[in-house]
Amino acid sequence: MAEECTHDCSSCGVDCPSKQEPQDMTEKLNAYSSVKRVIGVVSGKGGVGKSTVTSLMAVMFSRMGYHTAILDADITGPSIPKAFGIHEKAMGSEKGILPITTHSGIDIMSVNLLLENETDPVIWRGPILAGTVKQFWSEVWWKDVDYMFVDMPPGTGDVPLTVFQSLPLDGIIIVTSPQELVSMIVGKAVKMAQMMDVPILGVIENMSGYVCPDCGKKHYPFGESKLEAVAKEYGVEILGRLPIDAACSLACDTGKIESVLNPDAQAAAEKLEKLF
Repeated sequence: MAEECTHDCSSCGVDCPSKQEPQDMTEKLNAYSSVKRVIGVVSGKGGVGKSTVTSLMAVMFSRMGYHTAILDADITGPSIPKAFGIHEKAMGSEKGILPITTHSGIDIMSVNLLLENETDPVIWRGPILAGTVKQFWSEVWWKDVDYMFVDMPPGTGDVPLTVFQSLPLDGIIIVTSPQELVSMIVGKAVKMAQMMDVPILGVIENMSGYVCPDCGKKHYPFGESKLEAVAKEYGVEILGRLPIDAACSLACDTGKIESVLNPDAQAAAEKLEKLF
């Protein structure tokens, strides 16, 4: 070993006995599964509507003729099943765990589909959470999926790190809101993706104002958008802006997200589709 060894074998030209090849940590997909594209949906903080954006993208891509799926990696705060009105439990077969299929044909796997009661808390430590995400990829029978959207918990902890390392991500969507914290939120997500060598497909701003049904004027309860400046600062593409929509919120609460007609979400999905 060289005297001034940095222990970073990837950048070292010295052929020493301790030199190791980089390990591939990607989890193997179920032998019976087929998933063509995997897109992570991330945010630097909670409360920006990441699960809503994940659901809308899956619905919009499904309407465009693709077989879509959602892997709910937010193990301690699963909300995807509720948005789709799913209450039944996932079953198993000799080929693996079977995801629940929604009315429009979207395949979903979430920890809430395995719990005895939907309101039971998941009180697990990081390694178990990470292992569950890996199992959702390797032990679920995903049938001929064109686009899988992975709903991740906020931040840069164990589960996002597991998804970045263990799943073959084709890229991530960063979800943010028009608050003053937006630059920091996007910055954290961008830097994590860069450190993990994962492509950033773009950013979607959620809760981007609302149009008053009485006067028709647009209002900005969280402040006017600063997305252009932030996108330019970090060199990311703007996929779209989703305004505050009471109908969409109600649809999520009542399990009818597949009935939402949202032209802004449709435009964002079409822009995302063109990247592949």
